[in-house]
Amino acid sequence: MLKETYTLSNGVEIPKIAFGTWLLDNQSVIGAVKNAINIGYRHIDTAAAYENEEGVGQAIRESNVARSDLFVTTKIVAEAKDYESAKAAIELSLNKLDIDYIDLLLIHSPRPWADYKSEHRYAEGNLQAWRAMEEAYEAGKIKSIGVANFERDDLENLIVNANISPMVDQVLSHIGHTPMALIEYAKKQNILIEAHSPFGHGDLMRNNEIKRMASELNVSVPQLAVNYLLQLGLVPLPKASSIEHMRNNASVDFTIPAEMMKQLENFSEIQYSEATSVFPVYQ
Repeated sequence: MLKETYTLSNGVEIPKIAFGTWLLDNQSVIGAVKNAINIGYRHIDTAAAYENEEGVGQAIRESNVARSDLFVTTKIVAEAKDYESAKAAIELSLNKLDIDYIDLLLIHSPRPWADYKSEHRYAEGNLQAWRAMEEAYEAGKIKSIGVANFERDDLENLIVNANISPMVDQVLSHIGHTPMALIEYAKKQNILIEAHSPFGHGDLMRNNEIKRMASELNVSVPQLAVNYLLQLGLVPLPKASSIEHMRNNASVDFTIPAEMMKQLENFSEIQYSEATSVFPVYQ
């Protein structure tokens, strides 16, 4: 599965599973990414806000895999809501990663994190940031461009008013929280949906019904969670610290039966723990 790809609207191939690096610091991410690449991961996901782009870049440069065989995603800071700030953010990510080019660049959020719960959609600010991304894309610094945590209205703003439509939208999606209306809309617009937090920051692991269904298929909960997203045509971004878990997350050579898929799509019994419910992407 790690060798399989989707094709973006511009013809770029993107590996179906990405290795997530959120909450890995700039030092620990080096070994984690190297291990992931050695296991077979070819898609690495980071962000300026994770403060580990330098470590990710070092791991890429020091890996025994050709740069052209790796796919690296990063995200400009959510606060960059004007052309100059976005342009500077792009150059900063390129410099920190130091890997010649970025395969996929995303706007991390439609709103600055400090204002994430507001009704203000920052439509003009996102268009300004997008213009800077379009220029970097046309200059060949970026191979594909997209967004993260954008809802339908946010996507429509770019689709209608920008020169290039988003190729990707990375959103919170996992068993118990699958935004099917957004996924269907994105598919119609030829936008690939990436699924961050595929394990609900661990909350899936504690759900007895999910554990029962995984056991029925003789797989782990992470394997069920990852394959659920793949069967929906999404790109899951599993994160792991150990080599064993990295391998386990990508060992998804099984099929979830149609009846169980429907159960999982309609599953609504996930309760976020107090520790994870504070994240704005959950709102």
